[in-house]
Amino acid sequence: MNWAIIFETKNLLLFGNGILTTLGLLFSSLAIGAVLALIFALLLTGPSALLRWTVGAYTYVIRGTPLLIQIYLIYYGLGQLEWIQARWDSVWPWTHFKEPFFCALLAFSLNTAGYTAEMLAGAIRETNPGEIEAAQAFGMNRTQIMLRIVLPSAMRRTLPAYSNEVVMMLQSTSLASAVPSMIDITAAAGRIYSDYYLPFEAYLAAAAIYLVATFCLIGVFRLLENRFLAYLAPRTH
Repeated sequence: MNWAIIFETKNLLLFGNGILTTLGLLFSSLAIGAVLALIFALLLTGPSALLRWTVGAYTYVIRGTPLLIQIYLIYYGLGQLEWIQARWDSVWPWTHFKEPFFCALLAFSLNTAGYTAEMLAGAIRETNPGEIEAAQAFGMNRTQIMLRIVLPSAMRRTLPAYSNEVVMMLQSTSLASAVPSMIDITAAAGRIYSDYYLPFEAYLAAAAIYLVATFCLIGVFRLLENRFLAYLAPRTH
C-alpha cells in the first residue's frame, strides 16, 4: 500500500478542504435544522390539529425517504421547474439553487429538522405532569410553562437521542459528494482514487477522518449529558 501519496502536500490540502466543507455543512445544517425542529416540535404538540397533521406529514415524508433522493430532488429536480428557471438568474432565493453547497445545505437542514422535531416533540409529550402542575400553581400561563419548564426539560432529555442524530448527520454528509463540485471528505478521497488508483489508501484515510470526528462529537455530548442530565443519574446512597 502506498500511503506516501496520501501525505503529499496537495493531497493533504485536498483532504483539508474536504474537512472544512464537511464541518461547515454539518454545523450549518444542524443550526438551521435545530431552529426548524423547535418550531415543528411546538406545532406537533400544539392545539391546532391542522398544523399537527401538516407537520406530521412532513416529518413522515422526510423520515420515509432516503436522504440521497432528497438531495437529488433539490439539486436536480427543482431546476427542471419552469417557474424556477424563469427566476434562476435574478430572483432571490432561487439564484442560490445554482450553488452546490446551498442545495446540499438545504437538503441536510430539512432532513435533520424532520428527525429532530419528532425527538423533541416526543420529549415534550413525556414531560412529567407534576412539573406542569407545579408551574400552574405558581401562576404561569401556557407560554411561560412551555418556555421555562417544558422546553428546557425536553431539550435536556433529548440529548442522548440527539447525539446519535448528530453522528448520523456527520456520516450522512458523505452523500454531499454526489453533488457536482462539492469537495467534502468523501469527494476528496474519490478524487485521489481517480488520480492514483489507490482505493484502499484514499477511502481508509477518509474513514479515519470520519472516525476521529465521530469520537470528538461523542466526547462533547458525553460532557453535555454529564452536565445537564446529572439529576437523572441514580443515587449512590
